[in-house]
Amino acid sequence: MTGFASVACEAPPGTGSAPASVTAELRSVNGRFLDLGFRLPDELRSLEPALRELIGAAIRRGKVELRISTQQGEAQAWPTPQAEQLSRLSRLESQVQGWLPQARCLSVNEVLQWCRGGGSPDNLDPVALEAVRRCVVALREARAREGERLAAMLIDRVQQLRALAGRAGPLVPQVVQRQQQRFLERWNEAVGSAQASQVLPTQALQERALSEAAAYAIRIDVAEELTRLASHLDEIERLLHAGGELGKRLDFLIQELQREANTLGSKSAALELTTISVEMKVLVEQMREQVQNIE
Repeated sequence: MTGFASVACEAPPGTGSAPASVTAELRSVNGRFLDLGFRLPDELRSLEPALRELIGAAIRRGKVELRISTQQGEAQAWPTPQAEQLSRLSRLESQVQGWLPQARCLSVNEVLQWCRGGGSPDNLDPVALEAVRRCVVALREARAREGERLAAMLIDRVQQLRALAGRAGPLVPQVVQRQQQRFLERWNEAVGSAQASQVLPTQALQERALSEAAAYAIRIDVAEELTRLASHLDEIERLLHAGGELGKRLDFLIQELQREANTLGSKSAALELTTISVEMKVLVEQMREQVQNIE
């Protein structure tokens, strides 16, 4: 299902560092399987496995893209250097000058700049994870709202299919009887020709005619297909009302509906049933396209 969510989280203030924030955006489009894509800043690349697990646990289907951006604000004033920072910086400067005697000493501005930027990156990993967690919740809420709309559409198609099946039901006995009568008339014509030529005895021809007429009636009777179709519609409606993760089960039921509609069309011996079969196929195809998006 489609959806969009965006969440921004502020990083806790670090010692002498400028304020920072992390913004997470999740976009999802329709898809039969889960396809995750990430656009992360370099400093957060190590979080990709954890982010993949977090999103995969909450979302099962769809093409989902996560974008994370970081914003580093400007400090309101120059930071106050801390003893630990200056001690560490002094050791590093001594090591560099020991290896490179020609290296110049650090300026006050360079020291202050180092103290300003040294504390913020360590706080961004947990902030990014929290932003993504909130973003996933918001995306699920957006997808749930779309799911309700999709469920309403599917319920409407189920009702239309029930109406078509209701129209087809009374036609079945009439069609079977009419086609069986036509079959017997043609058979009797053939029997008359056989009797005239005295090829087969009359009783054998009559028994064969009745047997073939019964077999033909069974072949064109679609009552069983209509019964199975009604059963599948009941199950689809039950699943939609129950909610939860039902995409794969709906996929299977839509395939069964398509099979019954195809069989109805192939066994149809009347234009009325053929028309109903075509209308059913259109509705089932509309349902199939939407069911692929339901989680």
